[in-house]
Amino acid sequence: MSFFDEGDEPTRTSTTPRTARPRPRRPATGGGGRPPGGADATLRNRRLVALGVLVVIFIVLVFGIQSCRHSARDTKLKNYNRDVSAVIQDSDQQVSKPFFQLLNSGNTQASDLQGQTNQVRLVAEEDARRARGFDVPGNLGAAQQTLLLALDLRAEALAKIADELPSALADGADNRQTAERAVNRIAGQMRAFDASDVIYSQRTAPYIQEALNDAGISGQQIAQSSFLPDPRWLTADAVAQALGAQRAGGGRGANENPAPGLHGHGLTSVSVGSTTLQPSPAVNHLTAGSNVAFTVAFQNQGDSDETDVVVRVTVRGAGKPITGKKTVNQTKSKQPATVVVPLGSAPPIGQPVTIDVVVEAVPGEKNTTNNKNSYTAIFSR
Repeated sequence: MSFFDEGDEPTRTSTTPRTARPRPRRPATGGGGRPPGGADATLRNRRLVALGVLVVIFIVLVFGIQSCRHSARDTKLKNYNRDVSAVIQDSDQQVSKPFFQLLNSGNTQASDLQGQTNQVRLVAEEDARRARGFDVPGNLGAAQQTLLLALDLRAEALAKIADELPSALADGADNRQTAERAVNRIAGQMRAFDASDVIYSQRTAPYIQEALNDAGISGQQIAQSSFLPDPRWLTADAVAQALGAQRAGGGRGANENPAPGLHGHGLTSVSVGSTTLQPSPAVNHLTAGSNVAFTVAFQNQGDSDETDVVVRVTVRGAGKPITGKKTVNQTKSKQPATVVVPLGSAPPIGQPVTIDVVVEAVPGEKNTTNNKNSYTAIFSR
């Protein structure tokens, strides 16, 4: 064995594989890497922001819709109050006012007065129909019901009064009881007018005011109504005086108990301008015009002063009769009296007519033959 052979180690020829060492992990650097869970956090933040935006939009929409609803409600309440005010003012001005003017006019025959009252009634019925078409807010159903009740009461009472007028104005001793009953029924219908005022003032108007207050609406004017102009119309005496209606006590106007002694008037003369009329069969030639007036002279021939003495002039015989009427507040016992009665309409021209002049009987008057007369006349221009 040589020196070199003695120190050499044998060459490894083993086929057993060598275990590989794991490569150390490179430490993370701040260069381009993301921390774990970063993408999830970003997505979550974006979702929260979107949800917040949706919540804000929803709140804005809710308040916007609520505001629109309140605005629409307020407008509807104001419009209803405006409609009620318009119809109730029309009822007072276009129905009540002309109707009571007709009753006080004293220059219309029964048929004319009935026809004119029915014309006013048509206006009242139209008011009620118009009110039925109102756009009523949901919380004002009670106000609407009471409004319609008030308007219907007015229209129905006018219809019934129109039906009674011919009977109330009937002439003649045989018609006194009939006239008395008709006057009482007319006075009874006046209570319907009074009831309509109470219903409107105590129900309709307060209901509307309450709804406006609940909605916080101020500055709105609620119309008031007074269809019956004076409580005196509730009495038969006031109705009879206005109409000059014949009463069961023997006269016209107030149905009072006459004082003992003689009562009544006597017709003295009738003139138109400077022309004193001559009784028929004489023919009186008169100048026509739009304001023909008759001066009627008469005398209280009784033992007592008389009140509310009605003097009536009627032109008939050519077309529709024309009637004028005046009431003398008081005549003195045994004293003369004079009243001017305007005809109210132009008389027919060139045709013979009959002019009837009557001082209506007063309570207690027994003899009525001397308080009336008829005249034949021809009017010319």
